[in-house]
Amino acid sequence: MAVSARGWWIAMWLIGSLGPCRPRTPQREAASAPAAVPSNSPQIELPADSPMLSSLKIGGVTARELSTDEVVSPAQLEIDPGRLSHVLLPVTGRVREVDVRVGDRVAAGDVLLVLDSPEADAAIAHYEQSEADVLAARAGLVKATADRERVHGLFAHDAVARKEVDNVDAAHAEARAAVVRSEADRKQARRHLGLLGLVAGDRRDTISVRAPIAGKVLELHVAPGEFHSDTAQPLMTIADLSAVLVTADVPENLIRFVALGESMQTELAAYPGETFAARVVRIADTVEPKTRTIKVQAALPNPDGRLRPEMFGRVRHSRATTSMPAVPQSAVLHRDGGDVVLVERGPGRFEVRAVRIGARSGEWLGLAEGAKVGERVVVDGGLLLLPSE
Repeated sequence: MAVSARGWWIAMWLIGSLGPCRPRTPQREAASAPAAVPSNSPQIELPADSPMLSSLKIGGVTARELSTDEVVSPAQLEIDPGRLSHVLLPVTGRVREVDVRVGDRVAAGDVLLVLDSPEADAAIAHYEQSEADVLAARAGLVKATADRERVHGLFAHDAVARKEVDNVDAAHAEARAAVVRSEADRKQARRHLGLLGLVAGDRRDTISVRAPIAGKVLELHVAPGEFHSDTAQPLMTIADLSAVLVTADVPENLIRFVALGESMQTELAAYPGETFAARVVRIADTVEPKTRTIKVQAALPNPDGRLRPEMFGRVRHSRATTSMPAVPQSAVLHRDGGDVVLVERGPGRFEVRAVRIGARSGEWLGLAEGAKVGERVVVDGGLLLLPSE
């Protein structure tokens, strides 16, 4: 049907005055919700006055060196068994005094407690007796040697019978054997004194129990006046905490990425934002059947004593890294069974773009596909824009 020029211009004027046709919604809903878009559209638009814009945090896609073979496992700090000592009594007796308390730092050889024991006097008496036996045996050897030389001289001039020579030779041999026995007994007595922490000349009724290693007193199970007859029961525990062990349970499918001597980064709940370098010193030879994990232990220096046994955290270990576009984990959203990011295309305009994750390292995700370095994406608040599935 033909339309006059006047009618055509009137129609154009009406379209320009009314604007494009779209469904009307209450003003409050239009200000708080994303503009409706077709389900197949990758675009989301927000009105300029939408309060949602202030809830969104935008960040850039950056290039980062990310680990490609990373192991992340929960971990716990433990005392190194090689730096732990349980103090035992060397003999039975009554505790006279205790010179340390829990938390005290001691050096190797410091006196921990003093014990009244009759065995102290017996041990010193035994050593003194062994000293006297050595002197007597040596004196006997000197006499036997002189007699032997005298009789041998007389026998050379046919002044004594052969029987006399045999007798002095036997006496000399017995004297030499007596010296050997007495010296061995004295050596054993001296060693017994050392095991008791005694030396000749000490008080004869007490034994000082000394610290076997340097460290801190972690446990104390003794008090003055107590009598202890069980020498197998530890009275206190001393630990050298200048280094501790990090014990992690690594899944068996990741254990191939861990080797002895390699470095592991440790993160502790007690010190958020800090990392501590540890060195792998042990990998268990068996798999835990219930959890399908393998225990890995790493030595962690602790010179200032900040790290305490039983602290919880996690370890990170990687062998290879690669540079790729990366975004915080909060920027990647899950939709329709895949991962997407919201790329900013302009003020209030965002593109829903599918991505493929190539690496994970800490709080960062490397994107193998879907985004380029320099693009800006929603890193916080993106769930407000996506419709529920």
